[in-house]
Amino acid sequence: MSPKQQRGEATVEQLLDAALRVYAESGEQGLTVAAITRASGVSLGSLYHHFGSVDGLMNALLTRWLGRLLGELVTALEHTRTAHTGIRALVRAYLNFVQEHRDAALLLHSSYADRQAMADGKRLRDAQEARLSPLAEWAGRYVAAGDLAPLPAPLLESLVLGPVTGVARRWLSGIDDVDLDQAAVLLPERIWRSVAAQG
Repeated sequence: MSPKQQRGEATVEQLLDAALRVYAESGEQGLTVAAITRASGVSLGSLYHHFGSVDGLMNALLTRWLGRLLGELVTALEHTRTAHTGIRALVRAYLNFVQEHRDAALLLHSSYADRQAMADGKRLRDAQEARLSPLAEWAGRYVAAGDLAPLPAPLLESLVLGPVTGVARRWLSGIDDVDLDQAAVLLPERIWRSVAAQG
């Protein structure tokens, strides 16, 4: 990689990191060009050169952190041997991610992210296809084996991750009535009952 490419990548990283800090500190209303360039130390021209706009920057930031979350979920599944332990691993990995990367989790569970998903969900999903495929393959394998209910993949995904996402949103909102460690213990069994094939 040439020095120019290295500088370009470093600039991209600075802008992404700064945008996440600005979002975490000031919310969506604080996501201005001035705030991001000030926090990053990067020029306005560089922001537009690399991302085209603040929305382009934020979409790249969403894509980056969604990819990391999905990567952690896939890694968690690699160490399981049954559908049941897989459900437990998915729930725990998701909630651990939320605790360890609170700022990124705030963005991923925000109304901003929801609007982007509604407006451009297919592109976002296509961009994560390499990370989503192992999750779908894992579920498909256990559906075929008769361990998971024979439901369409989107419904299985919703039954497994919907409750976890709801708990994460509640915790991230600052409501002080959710203990993520307790949820990581209690939720997997309840979710398992909803997706296990009926004997």
